[in-house]
Amino acid sequence: MSDAPPSGPDPSKPDRFEQERLKKLENIEALGLDPWGHRFDEHIPIAAGRAKAPTEAAVTGELVRVAGRIMLRNNKGKLKFYHLQDATGRIQLMVSKADVSEEQWKLIENLDLGDLIGVDGTLRLTNTGEVTVFVKELTMLCKSLAQPPEKFHGARDTEMLLRQRYIDLIYSEGVVARMLKRTKILESIRDTLRAHNFLEVETPVLQSIAGGAAARPFVTHHNALDIPLFLRISLELYLKRLMVGGIERVFEIGRVFRNEGIDATHNPEFTMLELYQAYGNYETMMDITEAIVVNAVSAISDTQTIQWRGLDVNFSSPWPRKKYAELFEQYAGCAMRDAAAVATVAQKHGIETKGVHPDVVIQEVFEMLVEPHLEGPVFVLDYPASLCPLTKRKANDPNIAERFELYVRGMELANAYTELNDPRLQEQLFSTQLAGLPPEDSMARMDHDFIRALKVGMPPAGGMGLGIDRLVMLLTDSYSIRDVIFFPLLRPET
Repeated sequence: MSDAPPSGPDPSKPDRFEQERLKKLENIEALGLDPWGHRFDEHIPIAAGRAKAPTEAAVTGELVRVAGRIMLRNNKGKLKFYHLQDATGRIQLMVSKADVSEEQWKLIENLDLGDLIGVDGTLRLTNTGEVTVFVKELTMLCKSLAQPPEKFHGARDTEMLLRQRYIDLIYSEGVVARMLKRTKILESIRDTLRAHNFLEVETPVLQSIAGGAAARPFVTHHNALDIPLFLRISLELYLKRLMVGGIERVFEIGRVFRNEGIDATHNPEFTMLELYQAYGNYETMMDITEAIVVNAVSAISDTQTIQWRGLDVNFSSPWPRKKYAELFEQYAGCAMRDAAAVATVAQKHGIETKGVHPDVVIQEVFEMLVEPHLEGPVFVLDYPASLCPLTKRKANDPNIAERFELYVRGMELANAYTELNDPRLQEQLFSTQLAGLPPEDSMARMDHDFIRALKVGMPPAGGMGLGIDRLVMLLTDSYSIRDVIFFPLLRPET
């Protein structure tokens, strides 16, 4: 078994390894073969091929046709061994010079690691128990001009893997499986919502007003109309317009964009699920949120216990529901309505209080002292009302909003409200929220059309938003949100 060291960093200048591959490409062309291949019909997934293998050594099995990428090779004179990989797994190939034509042998001598080939042959089990295709015919499907990243061990440069995700998918163990789990989770979410009679829709990505969340938008410009536009920071306000229009159960899974920081749980471009149910409330949303996540776990696991960062998380129903005020008092050591005591606790932990709204101080204390203890899954409900401008207040306490957040291992996964449908109060709260922002600020515009929609009449409703990337990160035991996004945002290459 032999292999060459990794290629140089400048893809515009072929190094000696690429030159060697180009020479082999020319040799393949000289055989009258197309090094870039053609359609290859009727091949089966490698995993399906492995399943057809005989259970005893030296027994000739079925004829199979498989296709994939060469990952390993071992040359033993007139016998050549390869490992072929597709999205479902790997299988060993054995080629004997006695079993193929002279042209085929010449083609085989010009193969490299990373080449894509198609194979016809018989399945056997070797004496060592290895499922193997004894090759009868080989078809060139695509010549790889790039050297694999590292001998045997795959790539180790994390930034390179994120920047060249195609390399990560090919050579890093477990990446394809993780991304396939993401797809299964998304399919499960859609299945759950459809089973509850929710309709999936698409709403505008380009919006004239950045609304539905307190976040900094990305700004762009439409040349034909000569107007500024924003990439959406939320799905909320258009979905609520659809409820006004009579679509009583509605959801969207889509990209949202926030021009903010990047860390293990934040990416400027991320995937959100938002759903709204007419004639429901935040308790209704707890029920559907729990069903969504429990079913997603079942879609990728045989058990409701998932390991994340070395700790077990049990998603079995029912999940506890705990009040914000009670958790605050438990871990901060004072009642959240005791402003003086809260200020003392905040100052003790370096949280600024001067000129800051008391509820903002409360939330910062909550984030610092309470959230790390929320192992979950746990619903935290009944938040200070001033933190929730789109939320209906509790009938017996206007200082409390009917809102919950879902936490698992101290990480927020979902946020939900009993939705505010009073257009007068909504306009007043928008005005309060926007007060103090400079006129040129991209978030300083009120969405008057949304107020107009509320005046038409939006039914009482519950609404929920869930971060898909964070959920996938949690359910696949990933340490960073970048691990579960195919192409996360990175600085330009230098």
